[in-house]
Amino acid sequence: MKKLFITAAALLLPFLAVYGGGKTDAPAPADGGPVTVKFANYALLEAGYTAFWEGVKAGFEKKYPQVTIEWVTAPYGEITNQVINMAGGGDKVDLLFGELGWVPTLEDAGLSVPVDTVLSPSYLADFYPNILDGHKINGKVYGIPLYISPYVLYYNTEIFKKAGLNPGQPPKTYDEMLAAAEKIAPLKSDEGNKIYPFGQTTASVPVSGSSLTAMVYNFGGKVLADDGKLSVDNDGFRQAFEMLQKLQKAGWNPENAKLKDLRNLFALGQLAMYYDQSWGFNGVQSINPNAASFTASAPPLSGGNGKGDSILQSHCFILMDNGPARREALRQLVEYIITEEVLGDYMSRITPAYPAKKSMSGMTAITQSNVLKGAAGSINKALPVPFIPALGDLNLELCTLAQAVTVGDADLNAALARFKNAAAAFAP
Repeated sequence: MKKLFITAAALLLPFLAVYGGGKTDAPAPADGGPVTVKFANYALLEAGYTAFWEGVKAGFEKKYPQVTIEWVTAPYGEITNQVINMAGGGDKVDLLFGELGWVPTLEDAGLSVPVDTVLSPSYLADFYPNILDGHKINGKVYGIPLYISPYVLYYNTEIFKKAGLNPGQPPKTYDEMLAAAEKIAPLKSDEGNKIYPFGQTTASVPVSGSSLTAMVYNFGGKVLADDGKLSVDNDGFRQAFEMLQKLQKAGWNPENAKLKDLRNLFALGQLAMYYDQSWGFNGVQSINPNAASFTASAPPLSGGNGKGDSILQSHCFILMDNGPARREALRQLVEYIITEEVLGDYMSRITPAYPAKKSMSGMTAITQSNVLKGAAGSINKALPVPFIPALGDLNLELCTLAQAVTVGDADLNAALARFKNAAAAFAP
């Protein structure tokens, strides 16, 4: 069961739109009667996203009065287990809003279905083929992307100025980043707090492991071979964790931080640079509404013999089949949401990201955004990452390794040996 996150070439674009408008000429559900679609969505519980999703519900139900959306919610780290546990009790949802890395979990659990069993061929034809390839398992697409992102480097232009650095020339390599960090490290925030020069998440959540994989790719390394087997005996893998050790010893990377911790520090002016998915800016802006005034982006750094490659990320829908009437209502809902009319404003104002559909390629809101325009070329640096059913578990082992060589101050060789032994259970 393997799949590749494939490069998403030649995109970059923005949007303007209103929640109410996906265009669909679809018929009503087959039986013509009322239908309820169960929609699992952790974002309902997160500040900055609730209004959008409630607007989607209101707009869709107005357009299709015979269909009602029933929210199923749980925190980000618990929603997949909630969906799986519900199904085990005979209560299967129709739709899960999640991340690309969740796709193999739901497919392996036997819950998700190939998207072409629900969505129309003409609708799917509008998506960039290589992006859909990035959501495939055994040749079938099991997730439909709303929008995409690599990991980008966000940096604070005001801190750069204070350190005597040119905010128009962010670092391109890890060596340049370390040189900038030397100048940033002595600074204090306006409130007198420590400013961390650089942030890489290492906390024990799967998304941190995904970000660590992207860092390995920055150095030209890999974690898995194309056949899904563990493949960490390479310079790039080792160099990425050596860099984490170097940052730890200098006190330049916040210890054991989740992405939300890094976003908080960045919003408060206590972090100069950090890696995040493009949509992480929403979290920054929800903490500091003025964040756009000092936030800029740049492509991933290159290290060692690497070229600064990264991995593709998406927020996607994972579809489940509960019979003809709910399947038809599900099709209407998905084809309603993933449109410029519904997502445009969201992608330009709330969740900066790049489109997955060709028909959305003409939008300009994001290319004109000071927040994202600096990372414009990043999407072309996304490389394949094999999909395995236990990808989430493997990502957690990467976090354990990162913590061992940073806060644990473990010998790198010993920590690598322990990692390989533990990871072999997930990627033999």
